Amino acid sequence: MLASPEAARFVLVTHAHLFKPTYPKSKERLIGPHALFFHRGGYHARLRRLVQNSLAPQTIKKLIPDIQGIAASTLESWAASGQGVNTFYEMKKLSFDVGILSIFGHMERGFREMLEENYRKVDKGYNSFPTNIPGTAYQQAILARKRLNRILGEIISSRTEKRVLEKDMLGHFLSFKDENDIKLSDEQIADNIIGVLFAAQDTTASVITWVLKFLHDDPQLLEAVKAEQMAIYDTNNGGKMPLTWEQTRSMPLTHRVVMESLRMASIISFTFREAVVDVEYKGYLIPKGWKVMPLFRNIHHNPEFFPNPQEFDPSRFEVAPKANTFMPFGNGVHACPGNELAKLEALILIHHLVTNFRWEVVSSESGIQYGPFPVPQQGLPARFWKEPTQSQS
Repeated sequence: MLASPEAARFVLVTHAHLFKPTYPKSKERLIGPHALFFHRGGYHARLRRLVQNSLAPQTIKKLIPDIQGIAASTLESWAASGQGVNTFYEMKKLSFDVGILSIFGHMERGFREMLEENYRKVDKGYNSFPTNIPGTAYQQAILARKRLNRILGEIISSRTEKRVLEKDMLGHFLSFKDENDIKLSDEQIADNIIGVLFAAQDTTASVITWVLKFLHDDPQLLEAVKAEQMAIYDTNNGGKMPLTWEQTRSMPLTHRVVMESLRMASIISFTFREAVVDVEYKGYLIPKGWKVMPLFRNIHHNPEFFPNPQEFDPSRFEVAPKANTFMPFGNGVHACPGNELAKLEALILIHHLVTNFRWEVVSSESGIQYGPFPVPQQGLPARFWKEPTQSQS
């Protein structure tokens, strides 16, 4: 276990070729063996470039109106219900919708419902005990994963028949050819689509849930964030005009709140690597085949880099952190390529939430639960309601 920035950089960046990503076989089987984060070398580099291009700022900025629509309708439904909601569970639905949008653009309702139903079963079984006994969560997940392959195969066939080159991630996958003019197989595309959905959903949902908790617990900070967002809201004719990419880049306080939430929660608390040869680091021998875990949470909570690390203090991000001390999305060639989309999704949701709604946490329980990502106890049960119009004038 490595808890220093230098050691994490050694494993993930400067000597990454001496280590390979390693995941339990049961999890690899559910996501699919061709997913990019199970690989290294040429195949990984090509796939990573494809995904990065699909989620680059010039691509995702075009998604802003649709992400706004998803965020607004989600918040409206929570407020309309009048009931408390499990914030994390509902954020997972929102992140899934944004993930589907970034991969497929606007997709037919039938395909979407089948995808969601089977994906939920895979998600439910992902961290369960891996046994093929009929009726267990893992076995149900394996069956659902096979159905997902068939559904994705149909979507790919339908897209191919139309001969329309879409600019979404699926379009990038379908048009790709390597240096030998070989295209990706349907199975490779399917595994990488499931991989991207998995990477995008729980992590983003966890971060946004923590943001809501930290803002709720600090009314003064919430008012300051609201003031920043109301200035943009008023510029947009009382929210009648959509947010622009430039506006999402001009939310300094809100951005710092997201950054500090990422540090405090450290959703990705560590990553798995395995030494592919005997490796020596600072006099220590890491034998071939041994697992190596850079511990991001330990680095993020080290008072040497972040004074009073248990305090939620967004102002610490007024100055850029020291190199390799802040790695909420990992580091090196396996760093998360979707980090800009995750931050954009969080900023858009916060904008709509603080300008149009109010909320209260309805559970007295504090603390953290892991599933496996850290979330507030019980997923932060909360009640949302519409902000009275006159207070926005």
